[in-house]
Amino acid sequence: MRKCLSPVLAFFLLVFSFTPAWADKYDDTIRIFKDAGESGQFFDNSYGYALLPTIGKGGIIIGGAHGKGRVYVRGMDVGDTSMTQLSVGFQLGGEAYSQIIFFEDERAFKEFASGNFEFGANASVVAITAGASATASTAGGTQAAASGGKHDATTRGGYHKGMAVFTVAKGGLMYEASIGGQKFEYSPR
Repeated sequence: MRKCLSPVLAFFLLVFSFTPAWADKYDDTIRIFKDAGESGQFFDNSYGYALLPTIGKGGIIIGGAHGKGRVYVRGMDVGDTSMTQLSVGFQLGGEAYSQIIFFEDERAFKEFASGNFEFGANASVVAITAGASATASTAGGTQAAASGGKHDATTRGGYHKGMAVFTVAKGGLMYEASIGGQKFEYSPR
């Protein structure tokens, strides 16, 4: 009897001792944005936010990006979102980044959630960089940059038309001088 219980007990001890290591990608990404300069202040002052933990982007002349995430209102998960981007122009490479869009008020959230929401090629973003050369933007040619690490970056951002967008570069290398926009879809729970 004792021989049968030992492996079971060992299994449960191992499983429960590593539970904190099974961190959720959404919680990890929220923590990065909370610790990254000014973007952290938006959590306390916004109506809600859309969080995309990983957006993959790549291109050779014609490029694209896609990512999936969740939408939160007052800290509660209220739905899912996805982002698709197509761009045309000189571009080469691939990268991955995280993105968060803060909603200043209920009106901005409703505009985002009304169906298919789109950021045009002139939308601005604050890029929180992990290195001096890493940047990301919603539209190739429109860039705003910040320096520092993921946890101590200095950023400058504010609401524009009720929304503020921040990104954190995760990896990759991409050169681009292109025009494109991001299209979002929202599905409530």
